[in-house]
Amino acid sequence: MQIQSFEVPGVKLLVPRHIGDERGYFAETFRADLFAAQCSKQIFVQDNESMSAKAGTIRGLHFQSEPHAQGKLVRCTAGALFDVAVDIRQGSPTYGQWVGETLTPENGKQLWVPPGFAHGFCSLEPSTVICYKVTAYYSAECDKGVAWDDPAIGISWPDVGDPETLSAKDCKQPLLAELPAYFTWSE
Repeated sequence: MQIQSFEVPGVKLLVPRHIGDERGYFAETFRADLFAAQCSKQIFVQDNESMSAKAGTIRGLHFQSEPHAQGKLVRCTAGALFDVAVDIRQGSPTYGQWVGETLTPENGKQLWVPPGFAHGFCSLEPSTVICYKVTAYYSAECDKGVAWDDPAIGISWPDVGDPETLSAKDCKQPLLAELPAYFTWSE
């Protein structure tokens, strides 16, 4: 498995190696020892999955605050999606910057979104399925977000992105400038 870094520290791209033959392929999609050494020593406690029926469905930008902050290891098991992580750690040199990556079952890529980052995605095909491991259980009182279309963040969403697909919750998220300091950057 290859693990790549981005200009925004903390976010990682995991690219499993596919070993194939005429029957298909085999891929090792997670190894705790490699993950701990190159990404985080956090333990995953829950697996989540969601399906977006329509191409262009936008979900996010979501995160959980302390004491239930979540790291997420995200992959796509059907369809295709554009996955995004935004640095929301106050004082970080990359505060408000984002990383985006296209995830598909074929490319096998996975995005590690550590605590202190907001996460969102846009489905690129109908019936897209996203699966992700998280490092903390869901907590309604810690469930937070930031506006998916905040111009201060400036995410270049795919042209298929459809704001009509937003949930009521995602339509009401604050701008980055209005966000309390849920996370503070430290070296």
